[in-house]
Amino acid sequence: MIEVIKGSWALLLGLLLLMVGNGLQGTLLGVRGGMEGFSTFEISVVMSGYYLGLMAGSRMTPDLIRRVGHVRVFAALASFISAVLILYPAIPQSFAWAVGRVILGFCFSGVYVTAESWLNNSASNENRGKALSVYMIVQMLGVVMGQGILAIGDPSGYVLFIIASVLVSISFAPILLSISPTPAFETTQAMSLRRLFEISPLGCVGMFLQSGAWSAMFAMSAVYATLLGLSLAQISMFVSSGFVGAVVLQYPIGWVSDRMDRRFLIAILATIGGTLAMLGAIFENDFVIQTAIMFVIGGILSPLYALFIAYTNDFLDHDDMAAASGGLIFISGLGAVSGPMVIGWIMGIIGPGGFFVYIAIMLVALAIYAGYRMTQRAAIAVEDTGTYIPISPTASPVVVELSQEVSIEIELDEEN
Repeated sequence: MIEVIKGSWALLLGLLLLMVGNGLQGTLLGVRGGMEGFSTFEISVVMSGYYLGLMAGSRMTPDLIRRVGHVRVFAALASFISAVLILYPAIPQSFAWAVGRVILGFCFSGVYVTAESWLNNSASNENRGKALSVYMIVQMLGVVMGQGILAIGDPSGYVLFIIASVLVSISFAPILLSISPTPAFETTQAMSLRRLFEISPLGCVGMFLQSGAWSAMFAMSAVYATLLGLSLAQISMFVSSGFVGAVVLQYPIGWVSDRMDRRFLIAILATIGGTLAMLGAIFENDFVIQTAIMFVIGGILSPLYALFIAYTNDFLDHDDMAAASGGLIFISGLGAVSGPMVIGWIMGIIGPGGFFVYIAIMLVALAIYAGYRMTQRAAIAVEDTGTYIPISPTASPVVVELSQEVSIEIELDEEN
């Protein structure tokens, strides 16, 4: 792992700064939206815009890169990100913010695709798996650091928006100055959703439910905490706890998943998460319990993303894995776009408690469906399953395909 950091430290530093800025602006908008008098549903529409842009960007950026090249795409999208971040406090209108979030999602998606292709190019076959692990840790660390900045700032002014813009702008310097030759860029055509569902119904349904819960949780967690009347420091800790849990529990859950029926593990994790979410709705006035629940649920939802990819891979030939990942990413995008809007609608009807009620519904539905699927198909022998590769739900198609390559390489090594 030290080898990976030494070889790609400038690129990783740039990605860290990028994630700090992105993590800061996401939570900042949730807090500031309440100050501007936006309704819960209006804020949820704003937050959903990011995932709509993210989904569009992941599909359109590859064509842009092939037309004009990595560096031009990277620089152009970076300029848009900085501009939008500065404009938010100048145009405190929910519609304008929603459009801005779509633009941000599109641009961040493009920046991730470009930077991650450089990261992939700088890694070797021997350390590619470690590079993925370092990248995921850097992603989550950046988001958590962004929450720390929020805790010491003033969300009612301009400064935090300027800081987010500056961090994003600075992040491009180490990335662009450290890049050697631009890598070849190829993407695989996604498998049809119908065929993907026939191969792995649980992979498709699970990915939709997981992404709906994940995006809703982190898009609206600051809004929920604000409605509860928490201080900025408490909001920062509450939001951060979910991302910390995502890193801490990712590897233990992955280790277990390689040693048992993955459907049973999915059902157990979803049941635990759903139960805790119900408790979160009950104990909404206890900050310590709420934060602990956020930690565990975040630590469950994030690994589930990689778990559904690994589970789907168990039914695929190596040649089909990359195409299947494209279909899973699209399904994940649909869930991510709908999640914040649905949770915002529920919170608007029943109050702040709707935050954990929605997450509980999604996870309980997942547990029930996973249990149902266990009755429909025999389990694959553990020794015949693929390897779990830890990746974040925010990963671009580049990283997801990279994880597939690492999984295949591990399997081939084990066979030999």
